[in-house]
Amino acid sequence: MRIAALLVAFIVACHHAAFAGDVAAAQSVIRAQEQAFVRDDAAAAYSHAAPAIKEIFPASDIFMSMVQSGYAPVYRHKSFEFGDSKIDGSWIAQRVHIIDADGEAWEALYTLEQQADGSYKITGCSLLKAGQSA
Repeated sequence: MRIAALLVAFIVACHHAAFAGDVAAAQSVIRAQEQAFVRDDAAAAYSHAAPAIKEIFPASDIFMSMVQSGYAPVYRHKSFEFGDSKIDGSWIAQRVHIIDADGEAWEALYTLEQQADGSYKITGCSLLKAGQSA
């Protein structure tokens, strides 16, 4: 019985470590894209987009223009802090708390998918003013 309990504890610990590693990898991708926006580096920001996003926006300058016009709080902000994360198979949903350049609070929900090479790419970002519901 004691061996079974230890085995369960080991499995839970390994699952938690894998979850934490995947979340850290996803947050690293989001942070890298956020920093690319700060530098106005369209190519670097675009490199973190998933293939489906690149089909919709076939060039980095088109992608950057969309972000500038439709996601101003993501593009320019005073703060950008990670919130809760969820994993579902090869998908991660990551909340980000943002204070925009004007001091307004926003909530972004990023989705990322693990690629065949093991990396994560951003598949979408939903943006709501803090306190609003979807």
